[in-house]
Amino acid sequence: MCQMHLRAVACVIAASLLLGSAFAQESYWASAGDKTAKYIVEMERKWAEGVCIDNGVVASLLADDFQGTSTRGARFTKADELKDEKSVRTAHDCGLDDAKVRFFGDSLAIVYGSEHATGKDKSQPGAKVCQIWTDTWLKRGGTWQVIASHDNRVKCS
Repeated sequence: MCQMHLRAVACVIAASLLLGSAFAQESYWASAGDKTAKYIVEMERKWAEGVCIDNGVVASLLADDFQGTSTRGARFTKADELKDEKSVRTAHDCGLDDAKVRFFGDSLAIVYGSEHATGKDKSQPGAKVCQIWTDTWLKRGGTWQVIASHDNRVKCS
């Protein structure tokens, strides 16, 4: 009888700890003045502009264990993105359209954004290409980096 009581108490304690950590991880949208959000959005801007010009941002922006999904559904790694960054640039007018940051605790952020480029699609060199994306940022060892990205191609408005 005593063992059953101890198990019940242990279950109640475990459930309390899980619920407590769930509430501690409540999410919130970044405020306009949030320094971390401003940094993240600036890095997203540089990544979007990097489609046109090699600005070297990818090497520090992406975590070594980064995993992305392209607009065509192909998976890519940091190494793949670095190789792509070194390829011949055919695009111009690259830029970030918007980015919204949502924090989950003090070390995880999800960024929802959109960007555009002209000439990014090699089969239609003069066409404007637009995409929306979701990037997952993680703060490790005091540094914010992208650990995952998912891109979707959309019609340009």
